[in-house]
Amino acid sequence: MEFEFCKLEIFLPESHLEAVQQALWSVDAGHIGRYDCCLSYSPVIGAWRPLAGTAPYLGRMGEVCHAPELKVEVTCRTDRVEETVAAVKRAHPYEEPVINVIPLYRTGL
Repeated sequence: MEFEFCKLEIFLPESHLEAVQQALWSVDAGHIGRYDCCLSYSPVIGAWRPLAGTAPYLGRMGEVCHAPELKVEVTCRTDRVEETVAAVKRAHPYEEPVINVIPLYRTGL
């Protein structure tokens, strides 16, 4: 089954919300009908442990880090998902950003 749209879930520090928003909008993510720049975000607490050879944005190698983050959710066309993920990665401060791409079976579109 082909999916015309997908949803991206992006976890990031609040300090980088505006940069990621601009990156998303530069590739037309969040365009729904006659509206654009549509997304939602909510506060979450993230946890991770940097392993040997990493250069973490937050935390110290070998120690579990817990920190407030934002979970950003945005819809994009599946045929533009690769360029959308690339745009997010350019604006995102994490060495290994969490960007989940979820196919949408049905939307309000």
